[in-house]
Amino acid sequence: MIKLTKNRKKALEKFEPGKPYKLSEAAKLVKEITTTRFDASVDIDVRLGVDPRKSNQMVRGVVNLPHGTGKETKVLVLCTPDKEEEAKTAGADYVGLDEYIDKIKGGWTDVDVIITMPPVMGKVGQLGRILGPRGLMPNPKSGTVTMDIGKAVKEVKQGKIDFKVDKYGIIHAAIGKVSFEPQKIVENAQEFIAMINKLKPASSKGTYIKSIYLSSTMSPGIRVDTKAID
Repeated sequence: MIKLTKNRKKALEKFEPGKPYKLSEAAKLVKEITTTRFDASVDIDVRLGVDPRKSNQMVRGVVNLPHGTGKETKVLVLCTPDKEEEAKTAGADYVGLDEYIDKIKGGWTDVDVIITMPPVMGKVGQLGRILGPRGLMPNPKSGTVTMDIGKAVKEVKQGKIDFKVDKYGIIHAAIGKVSFEPQKIVENAQEFIAMINKLKPASSKGTYIKSIYLSSTMSPGIRVDTKAID
């Protein structure tokens, strides 16, 4: 049996575990029950009624959060020399090609997002075994393989995130920080959920969104009423 810490016990006294709360209530509660000394992330977990083992039920997409994630996203752009200035002007943290490919082969992956362009995917593709397991492999579907490097960098810096349902049928994502006002957490969550709804597979039968939980780093999860997310 897991022993309750003093902080966790206090957190559980402020809400009823398992009870569904309106999204606006959950956003306020997640701030109240967070006791970390750092600005914790606000996470959302959405359980879907899909079978991820079937290719026609895979749910994957990107969304631009209206208020960003609150996290400083480190971006690496792997591009040809003629695109380097565009990438730097847009705010990329690291820009180059061969030298960074060599660094990655040597084990360096200290970035959050990698953006590249179609002409160099032959080189970038060699890094699949390293980048794939870390969720860093550029993908045209997520907008990270593009000729419009500047636009892609700006979108990521402003709060664009990609997501994918896991093998258990759950989508996990960080949608803000505890320091955010509750309304900003609500609006980010609404945008995220709306995008998941848009991506509902035609082959998905029954209840699509089975449950939604909101939590922060190390806090208990608060169940969100799936019918009260407006």
